[in-house]
Amino acid sequence: MVEIKSDTALDAMREAGRVVAHALAAAREAADVGVSLRELDEAARAVLGEAGAGSPFLGYRPAFAFSPFPAVICTSVNDAIVHGIPTDYRLRDGDLVSVDCGAELDGWTGDAAVSFIVGTPRPADQALIDATQKALDAGIAAAMPGNRIGDIGHAIGAVARSARCGMPKDFGGHGIGRRMHEDPHVPNRGRPGRGFPLRPGLTLAIEPMFMAGGRDDYRTASDGWTLQTVDGSRAAHIEHTVAVTEEGPRILTLP
Repeated sequence: MVEIKSDTALDAMREAGRVVAHALAAAREAADVGVSLRELDEAARAVLGEAGAGSPFLGYRPAFAFSPFPAVICTSVNDAIVHGIPTDYRLRDGDLVSVDCGAELDGWTGDAAVSFIVGTPRPADQALIDATQKALDAGIAAAMPGNRIGDIGHAIGAVARSARCGMPKDFGGHGIGRRMHEDPHVPNRGRPGRGFPLRPGLTLAIEPMFMAGGRDDYRTASDGWTLQTVDGSRAAHIEHTVAVTEEGPRILTLP
């Protein structure tokens, strides 16, 4: 079932989204050469704790996972696309890192992700991040009343094709509100004018995931969670929680 949110609910989701933004900023600020992924998780946990927020990631166990997720953020490095578990791995110069974070506050949820480079950037990695951000911007711009879910996927997919990037099959965005994952599914490919209609009060997590190698297939790492590119190429993942409103898309996970 798809829940259409009131203005009051959107304001409450905005507060949860603000916590997410601050947690992502803390993780990104902590990221440096020699810092472990666990330390990034600790930085995000501190922000959630100070805000009195819970984590929809910690203990989450979807059907595909053989164990609950053990952290409040996902940390996906280099060829990891999404769902990376924070470990003792210490960041190296030039690593491409994607951090995904959620927060639960007063019964409402926010979800967002960022990608960035630690230390010295490689031009190809920066171009990948820029393309992923462009796709997110295009998807958000399509989140207008009167459009449909297919318009969002079409906008994202057009950027992927132009950049010659792959996107993992079967993964995309989702509805969000009282729970992290709600209906409808928001695929990163679509046909204009097709799919679920976008109405004011609909809230979506829009999240392009780009793979530099151009392939759409992926593999699951031995931890049962991390999705990785099959060709070893690098990946980027950027996400915002967005509300469809009469005035246009409202991003709920900005700082």
